Amino acid sequence: MKKSDNEKLVLKEINQVCVVVKDLQKSMEYYWSTFGIGPFTIYTYEPPFVTDMKIRGEPKNYRMKIAFAKMGAIQLELIQPLSESIYTEFLNEKGEGIHHIGCYVDDLDEAVAIVEKQGIKVTQSGRRPGSGYAYLDTEETMGVIFELIQRPTSTPTPEAIWPDEKMI
Repeated sequence: MKKSDNEKLVLKEINQVCVVVKDLQKSMEYYWSTFGIGPFTIYTYEPPFVTDMKIRGEPKNYRMKIAFAKMGAIQLELIQPLSESIYTEFLNEKGEGIHHIGCYVDDLDEAVAIVEKQGIKVTQSGRRPGSGYAYLDTEETMGVIFELIQRPTSTPTPEAIWPDEKMI
């Protein structure tokens, strides 16, 4: 991310593509058995691991199971919602599919302030140790939701890795 003179947020690369799914385990199995994508690191995003959670600016705790796999320079993220959120709205309206693309920024607060000056609202956000994220209301104007992700300072230990070493 870089600011230009006219306070435009400049995103240089896509770091993540996210697919919202109904069943995380079945989805990981399909990606692995069909395309060899994996292994996946698995986390549950919920308090207290994720803090300052908001939906459309209102404080609201939500939960989701997440799996990450590297595909070259891009991180594939699978999300199974476990409570009401913009992910469940997406599943109810569209079914499973690509939900957002994510781009790293150095300073999430600064990046959000820049896009908000341009009239772009944050639909959902949260913080986790050394990082944070904000989903932008860009689907109607751009055809896709953009997620701004503060570049993590460290990688937390995953709850699980799938498939395990015996399956690889």
